[in-house]
Amino acid sequence: MKTEILFLKQEDVIEAGILNMAKVLEMVEKAFYLESQGEIINPPKTVFGIPIGQNPSSHFFSMPVYIGGDVNRPGIKWAAESMTNAKTGNLPMGIDLIILSDPVTVQPVAIMDGMVITAMRTAAAAGVAAKYLAPKGAKVAGCVGAGVIGRTMIMALKEVLPSLEEIRLCDLNLEKAEKLAAEFEGIINVIPTNNLEEALTDADVVATMTTAKKPFVKAEWIKDGAMIIQMSACEVEAGVVKKADKIVVDSWEQMKKNDLSIIKQMVDSGDLDEKDIWTLNQVVCGNKPGRENDEETTMFSSRGMGCLDIIIGDHIYKEALKKGLGQKLVLWDEAKWV
Repeated sequence: MKTEILFLKQEDVIEAGILNMAKVLEMVEKAFYLESQGEIINPPKTVFGIPIGQNPSSHFFSMPVYIGGDVNRPGIKWAAESMTNAKTGNLPMGIDLIILSDPVTVQPVAIMDGMVITAMRTAAAAGVAAKYLAPKGAKVAGCVGAGVIGRTMIMALKEVLPSLEEIRLCDLNLEKAEKLAAEFEGIINVIPTNNLEEALTDADVVATMTTAKKPFVKAEWIKDGAMIIQMSACEVEAGVVKKADKIVVDSWEQMKKNDLSIIKQMVDSGDLDEKDIWTLNQVVCGNKPGRENDEETTMFSSRGMGCLDIIIGDHIYKEALKKGLGQKLVLWDEAKWV
């Protein structure tokens, strides 16, 4: 029997609705809820860098997942990052692929571009966290990083924080910040800057989306009662973590395998107790409280979870089928050696 696979290029994924941040937030929150109910298998990602024995210029990540419940979808995300691409600007730094399989016959049913899905789900995880942990009536956000996640972070924060009036967007490359800010003209007031302290001081929400290898956010810039969102491993100094009354992560099982994580480093050194780290699924399902008052300072840190890619990929696949998008590929006309 012929096995067909639906191939979705990036343009197909976009046409199928991936840029609908409200829908992406809904699916990401559902994934965290399903995880809390034991309906998701999401082992820690496998990571390696090349060249072997040198300072890696390329990294590869394999992220196998099964989502149960009414989704019932196994899949895998194959992700890669190139520092060469980041320097030349000729190709995206991150290039991702998502494969979905049938849960019974295990045949692959879809292969799709995962780059825009990654960008949307990454910011949406922070958006879901902000829904539960950001101060009520938050008006000012200080965002660091005017790259791909910087764009989707603005989209996510605008969606979950309707009171937001101003986003200060900081990047070392001021022109890059200015170009991204211009994309949101007439939608929300985005103020470009390259002054980090001015961008973050007194902000109700602070969000960092960079490739930094050393912490750069200082505790004295974070006002009491703010929310800190750290999307990379070590963008905030230890003092920022200590200042937080609640520390929530997307997956502690994933994060504690990342030696660059400032949170893992503090646990290893004894500066932070592992039991004081909550996971977002605990908050989403109500087992742990979200923000309880205006005075507490909250923090969310992300490692990235494949289940978010797969639940969104499953939705995009089904929408593509409805709209007749994509190209059919044939794995075999007739399987040999059955």
